[in-house]
Amino acid sequence: MTEDLSAVANFLYEAGTLKHTARTGWWMAGVRQPETVAEHSWRTALIATIIAKLEGADPARAAFLAVWHDTGETRTGDVNHLGKKYTAGEADPRDITADQVAGMPGILAEALTELVAEYEAKDSPEAICARDADKLECMIQGIEYKAQGYENAQRWIDNSRGRMVTKAGNALADAVLETGSLDWLRSALSEKQG
Repeated sequence: MTEDLSAVANFLYEAGTLKHTARTGWWMAGVRQPETVAEHSWRTALIATIIAKLEGADPARAAFLAVWHDTGETRTGDVNHLGKKYTAGEADPRDITADQVAGMPGILAEALTELVAEYEAKDSPEAICARDADKLECMIQGIEYKAQGYENAQRWIDNSRGRMVTKAGNALADAVLETGSLDWLRSALSEKQG
């Protein structure tokens, strides 16, 4: 390969900052050390594959969209919904991605800018599934935080549940709400469900 990949290398280091970038909305629920953007994106990608498969969409494409959906937060940080109300001219994720991929080989830069544009446009089945996965992941995280004693997480659970749009996402959200956050462990240990 003869192309200069230094811009790609720089982006990979930049992407690593998401492993340390807290999801700030959880601070309002009292969570002292909330999940990071990278942790959120990982589970969102898993959920996106499931929702997409159930919806008849391409699970790999939905996961691909979900993995990239918050990469712009390397530049902006995680600005919660209240903070966005006061941010002058909210940054467009498509513009951030264009800056992030500047200098990358054209084929890569084009693919990544198109990917983020697809997610933001919400017009492909995979983008819709990835967006539902984003909401469902937030709902699940809220349930886990509530189980840890953060009662204010209920607001995030309710808000996320109300924003689901796919049939599979809604059915999965209902199943999640009917399941305890440690039922998986009880099942794995063959214990009786409580």
